Amino acid sequence: MPKVTLISYTPDPEKVVAAAAKLCYSRVSLEALLDGLTQEKAADYLGMLSEMGHESPLEHASFTFGIEGVSRAFLAQITRHRLASYSVQSQRYVPKDAFKSIMPPEIQAVPEAARIFQEAMENARNSYEQIAAILKEKYLEASDKSPAAIKAAEKKAIEDARFVLPNACDTRMVVTMNVRSLYHFFALRCCNRAQWEIRAVADEMLRLVSQAAPALFAKAGPSCCLGQCREGRMSCGKAQETRQRIAALKSGL
Repeated sequence: MPKVTLISYTPDPEKVVAAAAKLCYSRVSLEALLDGLTQEKAADYLGMLSEMGHESPLEHASFTFGIEGVSRAFLAQITRHRLASYSVQSQRYVPKDAFKSIMPPEIQAVPEAARIFQEAMENARNSYEQIAAILKEKYLEASDKSPAAIKAAEKKAIEDARFVLPNACDTRMVVTMNVRSLYHFFALRCCNRAQWEIRAVADEMLRLVSQAAPALFAKAGPSCCLGQCREGRMSCGKAQETRQRIAALKSGL
């Protein structure tokens, strides 16, 4: 299963967002706004913001996550969320000869499918190692064989050998999103129709931020948690179960 860690976030994110929003409608200084803004008042104001649909103040608070044990297929999905910052383990600089593979549960549940999957991963590892070794030898032929030359040859070799690595190859990353982007991310990726791996990560991210700033993420989640499902004819038809799942993870159950 993916491992998600909340590394850091904007200090007092609920007060920051509430103060930014109040500033739009107030004549008093920012210092005065912050001095009079208790946690309870901030939570009340955030609730009002949600009802008004005033979302731009949410951009003033951000959360940074460490995500490990996910596939390169996951990477292709999460980076579609462009209003975010990503730092990803490089396959150009990090050898992946002993990469871990992320096996989908549906494949794992069928022994024959799991066997074929494991064989494919082993073939990929062997091909990667062989290509890297051949290329390294090629690059060393015209070098002085010094430690620096060997290191450079290894790096150049894996740069091209990585092309045989599968989508199942594991990776890790650091991701930062502001609260407004997180709301959009949760709306799409906590949905039952989201692919299983990114849904598992999104659920865990929502659980972590809900613990850190419960008032700020009180209305976060897929559309069925806020009213009617937006998937139309593509709806999973499990709105009640989804609401229960989201409520449970927000409460830490």
